[in-house]
Amino acid sequence: MNAAPTKEKNRLAAIDAARGFAIFGIFIVNIGAFSAPYFIYGGATAVWNSTADRYTQALIDMFFQASFYTLFSLLFGFGIQLLKDRLVERNIRVSRFLAKRLTILVGFGVIHAFAIWHGDILLSYGLIGLLLLLFLKASNTSLLAWGAALLGGSVGLLSLALYETRSALGGSNQLAITQAITSYQSESLITIWEQNYNDWMNANGGIGFFFLIMVLLPLFLFGMYIARKRWLHEPEKHKTILRKLWLVSLIGFIGLKIGPYLVGNPLWLSYLQDNVGGTFSAIFYIISITFIAQRKIGQKIIQPFAAVGRMALTNYLMQSIICFILFYGIGFGLYGSIRPLAGVGMVLVVFIGQIFLSNWWLRRFRFGPFEWLWRSLTYGKRQPLRKLEG
Repeated sequence: MNAAPTKEKNRLAAIDAARGFAIFGIFIVNIGAFSAPYFIYGGATAVWNSTADRYTQALIDMFFQASFYTLFSLLFGFGIQLLKDRLVERNIRVSRFLAKRLTILVGFGVIHAFAIWHGDILLSYGLIGLLLLLFLKASNTSLLAWGAALLGGSVGLLSLALYETRSALGGSNQLAITQAITSYQSESLITIWEQNYNDWMNANGGIGFFFLIMVLLPLFLFGMYIARKRWLHEPEKHKTILRKLWLVSLIGFIGLKIGPYLVGNPLWLSYLQDNVGGTFSAIFYIISITFIAQRKIGQKIIQPFAAVGRMALTNYLMQSIICFILFYGIGFGLYGSIRPLAGVGMVLVVFIGQIFLSNWWLRRFRFGPFEWLWRSLTYGKRQPLRKLEG
């Protein structure tokens, strides 16, 4: 009778660790976009032009860029399926509950995107997540077919368009770069918020949001499929298929994420590199973490990431709040003055702090602060937060 809870605990730890690892990887990428305007408006190679800059950027591009929002997206779909299963067991209306939960996430996203940072993912996850309600009763085959068609079709068409216009790719918008640096170094909240809005619209407005749907929705569907197959619930039972997926994903990871550097890393390949290569790398990471979690020493290795993952929403938002203070004029005003290697150093310091704080918090409380708020708003009443003594 005691064996099942232990297996369940280990299984959840592996998923939480993957989520915590994703929070770390997302932060590695995000700090470059939070500290400078080059991610949106180009021009990074002209400013970050030292050997250390180039190697740091290349390593981030190969091992982090598009590998961790894809991992987080797979886990988002995975979590939606798990939540659906629990709601069915408790006879709670699934669509209504999930619609409310995702709408609240949209609210968090609006505040985060426009008041703190334009690179927010919560608003997009909430809005696109609502589309998952259309797939709750879809068959496993339908989930895979829709995911493959949406991802393959959008990546194929856009990559073809990028190839046809490859001679025009590159360059930078110097006016927009100057404006962003001026705005984010300002001590005026209104100026910072206006720039947040402009940058969000530049990255996500119009057809950009359509292509975001074509990328994120398939990953959500793949995550739901993985949860239904229970490969990560019972890795020993499914180790044959997991080993095959691990090998295929490793080959895809190397071929599409690292391989482009063997041919000069052309810009027209970037969409394929990010969204298909990133999907392979995400699958490789999550299966690797699952395998590691099957050994006692592996459980000790992943435990720090698991604590962060259990408080993923809180840690994600706290990273943005810390960066808001560090980089914008209302705080320390470091925007535009941090080089990539220094940014990585900042991430390591902040993330190690989050590991200790997450462990400290979870020894005393059931949920992270923002997880508790989200849960309370979803259920419409204050949820218990502090753990009971004894």
